[in-house]
Amino acid sequence: MKRNQSGFTLIEIAIVLVIIGLLLGGVLKGQELINSAKVKNLATDFRNIPLFIYGYQDKFRAIPGDDAAADTHVSGVVASTPSLKKGNSVIDGLWDSLTNTDESYLFWQHVRLAGLAPGPTAIPGTPAVGDGYKPVNAAGGEIGIQSNNGTLATITSNAAGTLNTAMTGTYIICSQGILGKYVKQLDTTMDDGNTDTGSMRTADPAAVGKSIATTAIADGSSYTVCMGI
Repeated sequence: MKRNQSGFTLIEIAIVLVIIGLLLGGVLKGQELINSAKVKNLATDFRNIPLFIYGYQDKFRAIPGDDAAADTHVSGVVASTPSLKKGNSVIDGLWDSLTNTDESYLFWQHVRLAGLAPGPTAIPGTPAVGDGYKPVNAAGGEIGIQSNNGTLATITSNAAGTLNTAMTGTYIICSQGILGKYVKQLDTTMDDGNTDTGSMRTADPAAVGKSIATTAIADGSSYTVCMGI
């Protein structure tokens, strides 16, 4: 007895392939939207900090963290040290400082007590990475600000990574723990698209003393991004 063999027709196979293509396209588009949202959040961090400075200056005619009269402007402020450096328009201390009397550390308390930024206002007795006081970016890395140390800015991180390069701007904002694939998009969004030039630069925590060129950025590696303002 002759048996009829059953199978998929060319039309059915074509329909299946179209459906698979649509599903893959949807997944890729969804991932693209997620990546774009994360880059947007990272960019917002860099844009917000200058607003904190301008807002504080507008209210008190002083720089947050460096405000010599902070105890009269806002309540609950720990005085920075040494006192001779207060009020000189310089945010003393490194951007990722864990010294709770450094101006770069007190910056966050001042802007929060002034109602300009969200977050805890109580200074930890023993500051530590991840203790919840310092703000974090969308990637979970800490964010900070410091003054630009002259024509050659030295940005030092707790992970022993540094970015030594001529950066412009009075102050420098740094954000760490950002994957390379976001670093490239962030520089394109905020600056010139080259992670080794312009007002925004990228440092590899594992490459002490070096700024990293665009061609060296690895999508899956973590970097510190700094921007002069």
